[in-house]
Amino acid sequence: MAELETVVGRLEQGDVPLEDALKAFEQGVALTRACQQALAAAEQKVEVLLARPDGSHEAVPFHDAPEEDPA
Repeated sequence: MAELETVVGRLEQGDVPLEDALKAFEQGVALTRACQQALAAAEQKVEVLLARPDGSHEAVPFHDAPEEDPA
């Protein structure tokens, strides 16, 4: 994600030569896809963790998920 932010920052400056901007854009697209895949994998893990003993599961929005006791 940090690398993607760096690429976007370079492109937003506007003083990048066209060929370098195209390469940076391609890199940004690849990084975006990698981030989306990582997010999808994390979402699947969360769904598994929320599975009920009977095999069913309930999707719970992240902000409504119960907090763990830090003790």
